[in-house]
Amino acid sequence: MRLYLDQMLRAELADLLRAHGHDVVRAVEVGQDRADDALILERAVHDHRVLITLDEHFGDWAVLPLSEHNGVIRVKAHPPTVDNVAALLLPLLAGRSEADFQNRLVIVSPRRVRWIRTAD
Repeated sequence: MRLYLDQMLRAELADLLRAHGHDVVRAVEVGQDRADDALILERAVHDHRVLITLDEHFGDWAVLPLSEHNGVIRVKAHPPTVDNVAALLLPLLAGRSEADFQNRLVIVSPRRVRWIRTAD
């Protein structure tokens, strides 16, 4: 799966996801280490990648409305260590395709996974 990691996610997570067969680009690898959320999302859409973030602004329509996109996964792991994030992400991604995430905001936490359609 083609993934785009927001700037707060570590290189070790990218390496782990790559080891599981995912095509991963980190925002910091392409000069977006200080980019705002809208630019991060724009880049993920442009590159046809599912965005993975810890940022609560994704899902707050007043701050950052989502229209057509390749998918946004918001991870709620406390603390957001590589191991905790990976423990939520790897099962979520396993056996799924990019099409499953198209125009959906997925909020994953230790207790539940919410799938929210954001566009038709």
